Amino acid sequence: MTNQQRQQNVSKPRDGGYTIIESLVAMIVVSVLMIAIAPVMAFSVATRVQARRVELATQAARTYIDALRTGAIKPNDPPTKPGFPSNNSAAPTDPTKLYCVNFDETLGCSGSKEFLVQGVRPQNAGSTIPTDTGYDLTVRVYRADAFSSPGNMKTEQQSVANSGLGDPKAPLVVMQTEIPPTTQGGSSPYRSLCDRTNGCNKL
Repeated sequence: MTNQQRQQNVSKPRDGGYTIIESLVAMIVVSVLMIAIAPVMAFSVATRVQARRVELATQAARTYIDALRTGAIKPNDPPTKPGFPSNNSAAPTDPTKLYCVNFDETLGCSGSKEFLVQGVRPQNAGSTIPTDTGYDLTVRVYRADAFSSPGNMKTEQQSVANSGLGDPKAPLVVMQTEIPPTTQGGSSPYRSLCDRTNGCNKL
């Protein structure tokens, strides 16, 4: 082989590498895969956010119940300190009458980490405040920012499973508990429960 033939072989361009069409096909395949995966990832993030919200709402409900049991929320508090449970079991319409639990450093009660708690006593409790006898209590915890959008609030607890970010108008947590009589009351917590449930008349 002569020197001229060697130089021609060396200077020959290679045909290897990707063509524009191959690159476009690869981009289309990646795009289709991303479009298929994106909703699953978005739903996963939304479910995780909702689960965290429910966890904070449960803490808010326990804070409210503890405040009632210790007497930190009193029936004679002025309207600037709302929160004592009413015997109106309807969904709330006025957020200023609900108990605010604030988990961030901002003032007011309208953010995403702030919750409004509604306490409901039984309808048969009458208009008097039964602090001396104790009472049953239903607690509903709503997102504070739910009241800023139009629409009626709901009383049914929203489902955590398959809910994504959930319905902002439905309570995150609904729980029931017993509030014993205060220290000023005339009966013990056990006797109060007996009287309200008629479960220990023979004792």
